[in-house]
Amino acid sequence: MTTRVIRKVGAGVGRAAVLGVRTGIRRTQRFPALPDLPAGRVLDLSGRGEVFVIDTGVPEGLTDAPTLLLFHGLATTSYLTWFSTVDELRARHRVVMLDQRWHGRGIVSERFSLEDCVDDAAATLDALGIASVVAVGYSMGGALAQLFWRRHPERTAGLVLASTAACWKENLGDAMFYPVLGVANDRLRGHYRARVAEVRAGLPVVPDLGEEMSTWAWAEFRSTSAWAMPEVLGALGRFDARPWLGEIDVPTSVVVTGRDHAIPTARQRAMAAAIPGATVRETPGGHASVVFDVQRWRPEFLAAVDEVVARLG
Repeated sequence: MTTRVIRKVGAGVGRAAVLGVRTGIRRTQRFPALPDLPAGRVLDLSGRGEVFVIDTGVPEGLTDAPTLLLFHGLATTSYLTWFSTVDELRARHRVVMLDQRWHGRGIVSERFSLEDCVDDAAATLDALGIASVVAVGYSMGGALAQLFWRRHPERTAGLVLASTAACWKENLGDAMFYPVLGVANDRLRGHYRARVAEVRAGLPVVPDLGEEMSTWAWAEFRSTSAWAMPEVLGALGRFDARPWLGEIDVPTSVVVTGRDHAIPTARQRAMAAAIPGATVRETPGGHASVVFDVQRWRPEFLAAVDEVVARLG
């Protein structure tokens, strides 16, 4: 395979990964109103890099409330994934979320790995003086939440997994796609990283939270370079939690999106069935329900969080 063909493969993957989000952002009439979002700040993780972190603090009078660690989805940021729910979550919990590597204002490392992302999250908790959390993840963030439990079980009090799976590579099409993508990534990773770093360097230190909804959403979406997507998808293609899902020993709730074409519903249900004691809540929309089907998705998601918190004892 020539370098030119590989470059086209990588670029095509990036364009495909962002097409759905781009289309949705243009359909501004389906967006909920932009709430009063909590401000974020840059935190220096010694030896790891600088991360953009949102920490809502402990709600007044609720000092015993568990902390929620929110992991965002592919091609988005913490704000863009969680803006429609963070206001309600922070009323009852301390909420911590950060832009992952190669996304938004996240660290631009030599290569992207899910393991680095969850270790960044653990280092962030160290810096904030937080001992344990309920790890909450949407889509790619669900894989990160599972892996956070795997690598940092002593810090994981519970799990909430939404629109996600235990493995991204399960059928013949996947088996053909990911090896080709891996070849492209090995050849073009330096080019990807340079483009990601270029976009990252052009961002303001802190995003403007006072803009009109569609303007803000488009700017936040564009803060993640499309050139990050082949590298990130390659890492997801290597992720497989199935060998150890049965070992998860913390309260877990799974939110399934019933018309999901990005992560098939059957994969979501199979993940839930493999986790001992996991509860399942069904929502009728597609993969972007966290933004474009909020009125039906949010009540089930909030109920899933409440279920896990209630089971913490």
